[in-house]
Amino acid sequence: MSTNLNSKSALDAGLYIVATPLGNARDITLRALDVLGAADLILCEDTRTSSKLLMLHNIKTPSTAYHEHNGQKMRPKILARLADGQRIALISDAGTPLISDPGMKLVRDARAADYKVLAIPGASAPIAALSIAGLPSDRFTFAGFLPPKQAARRAALGELKAARGGTLVVFEAARRLTDLLADIEMVYGASEVCVARELTKKFEEVQRGTPAALRAHYDAAKPRGEITVLIAPPDVKAPDADEIDAMLRDAMTTLSRRDAVQAVADLSGQSRRAIYARALELGQNDTQKEAVENATPQQTKPDKAI
Repeated sequence: MSTNLNSKSALDAGLYIVATPLGNARDITLRALDVLGAADLILCEDTRTSSKLLMLHNIKTPSTAYHEHNGQKMRPKILARLADGQRIALISDAGTPLISDPGMKLVRDARAADYKVLAIPGASAPIAALSIAGLPSDRFTFAGFLPPKQAARRAALGELKAARGGTLVVFEAARRLTDLLADIEMVYGASEVCVARELTKKFEEVQRGTPAALRAHYDAAKPRGEITVLIAPPDVKAPDADEIDAMLRDAMTTLSRRDAVQAVADLSGQSRRAIYARALELGQNDTQKEAVENATPQQTKPDKAI
């Protein structure tokens, strides 16, 4: 059993956004346990789900439901409690609140009223999936749940294809996974896809492949549980030497050599040293060409008649 280190008097008044485990109950931070134990009230997406975690860690703080269906009615009551100097914790069924879970309007209203709002970070499904997928993680776009209807879902995928940065991360219900994979194939072709299912739980599964291969896998073995889908960014072909030269010449018409080299290095992904060496070569070649073109033609005397 966990023991809470903080007393109620040691916890400042305010709204605490507390991350809870995705599945494995031990994936909760010591600070989260302190806050949940010392709070005056815990707001739960579903009290039945959260009660299991709270009982496991011997947390006896009163709890009540706060979700999308009762939010409008509950927010004034919660704000009144904050006005009285209470300490209120918000948790979702799993992971970090507000990441495709209720809470944004409450946080907005609390901040507008100048109440303290604090993050108690921890587990988050998009980050957990991204960390183990083996797909590019330096840039990513999280889009939450896509529309459930095929036409709207494909339209959303098309918009994200044009606007996203890096790997695309979405949530999907198990019953719609194969439909989503078919739509990904339609919009993205044979892009590499990762399906991360039941993260941190007993039946955790991570599958990578093309949309067609993954659809065949899940047609044969119907998926269950919580699912995060990641779509790799398209492969970007490195520019060849002629393209580098064209980029350099264009950049050096408006930028200094130093700035042009940096800009082309950033765009091409190649080393600054290599781009700088090529810029020097281009400069020398262009200077020699200009000298030849501007040279005065040598006057030659007509041959004497013999």
